[in-house]
Amino acid sequence: MNPEKIVNGLGKELTDALQAMAKTKDLQKKEAYSRIIKNLSKSLASLFEMASDAEFYGYSYEGNNLDDDDLCAEDYKEDDPDRDCPF
Repeated sequence: MNPEKIVNGLGKELTDALQAMAKTKDLQKKEAYSRIIKNLSKSLASLFEMASDAEFYGYSYEGNNLDDDDLCAEDYKEDDPDRDCPF
């Protein structure tokens, strides 16, 4: 999963929806586009928040080498080394 590709794809979809909404005259279609735009915006905000949190904790998406174990506290497996990370 490449976060940059996801963000670029969502950004393109958002731009396309905004342009389509600007062109339509039908009120019901404008409402449908506004809901699409709202959902795409929330998705982008979630990705940006996740990236911000990851950066805050010192994780980097450069190299795309994160896995589930990177998201758990280091002492999480001390009690039971076979336990998987819940994320």
